[in-house]
Amino acid sequence: MSRGVQDFKPERLKQALAARKFSQGQLATLVGVSAATVSKWRSGDQSPEADALDRLADKLSLASEWFTRPLLGEWLTPKYRSNAQALASARSKLEARMEWAQEVAVKLGEFANYPAVNIPARDFTDPDQISAADIEQAAQECRDLWRLGRSPVQDLALAVESAGVILVREETEISSIEGLSSWSDVLQRPIILLSADKANAFRSRFDLAHELAHIVLHQHIPVATERDRYKQIEKQAHQFAGAFLLPAETFAVDVQVPVTLDSLLILKQRWGVSVAAMVMRLEALGIIDADDKLSLFKRRSSRWGAKSEPGDDKREPEQPRLLRRTVELLISSGVMPAVAIPRHLGLSARDVECLAGLREGFFANPSEVVELATLRAAGPRRVATRTGDASGNVMQFNRRSPDAT
Repeated sequence: MSRGVQDFKPERLKQALAARKFSQGQLATLVGVSAATVSKWRSGDQSPEADALDRLADKLSLASEWFTRPLLGEWLTPKYRSNAQALASARSKLEARMEWAQEVAVKLGEFANYPAVNIPARDFTDPDQISAADIEQAAQECRDLWRLGRSPVQDLALAVESAGVILVREETEISSIEGLSSWSDVLQRPIILLSADKANAFRSRFDLAHELAHIVLHQHIPVATERDRYKQIEKQAHQFAGAFLLPAETFAVDVQVPVTLDSLLILKQRWGVSVAAMVMRLEALGIIDADDKLSLFKRRSSRWGAKSEPGDDKREPEQPRLLRRTVELLISSGVMPAVAIPRHLGLSARDVECLAGLREGFFANPSEVVELATLRAAGPRRVATRTGDASGNVMQFNRRSPDAT
């Protein structure tokens, strides 16, 4: 590498280009250098001078110092939701966003303890090893671990975060990918990123349950490259999502036979699951056969179209809490002022707001931060723990002292 800023990490530039979905030529124009120069920065053959690095950081809305930080280690390739037609650049962008979410969680975790990971363990190494019975059992075990019983899950996002999963929900501007998930070796916990672009609570809940399936069933299965294998893994995730959200013994009791679209619309609001997903689950349970399913889908398409259903606007999408409450905890406990948090993370204020689920302008108006009802003082250096199961309104949250190991 030629002379320039010491310790410049080209991997950081690759990550930033992907996250911003910039080409090397676009960035070169913005920074005022040649595309060949950006290419050399990206490959590691050359590092930018200090003034060029400042311009680079400014155009990418990142701190200059961020480009000298080593990456956090190995990253497991995420499993994707509906990625068959997705462009490579779109996948790269979301992978970079997930890596940033991982980094935010790591840096905030220097001051706070996240809930312990509480996910059913499965050691499948090939999707052919997974039977329909295995999927039903895994979904039931997950509910049992989280003490959800067999009733409708009131807040799946809270349940997932209470089980130690880092959850991000943000607008991605990529309609072809509804979600992705991966286990983080650095955090020793899973991360899920959901697209908020469609703002449909029912579909978002199913997407989250689908990603949970990948975490439970497919942790040790390599990402599929063959189309048939990919479809098999996706089908298994669909089956798990249906089994988790619509438990056989209780959902079946609620269903009126013969099944009609109008009766399913009523159950949609109770169970928080779309009519389309319920139809699929009914076939899996043997309550309807393949011909009944086809007939219901034809009538559904004729009455409502293929993508939307009545009542889609009657439920608000569930929002992540864990990273947002961590940021609020640090501010309200005096660990770090609001304006210092984006600088500590190295990202722009808007990036942190999106990844942590904070309102837009949060860091520009720190005086508007509200006190947290979930915190209780327990001494000069600690905050008391409050706990609740996954169906309640609070989650385990312990403050860690900055000098804790």
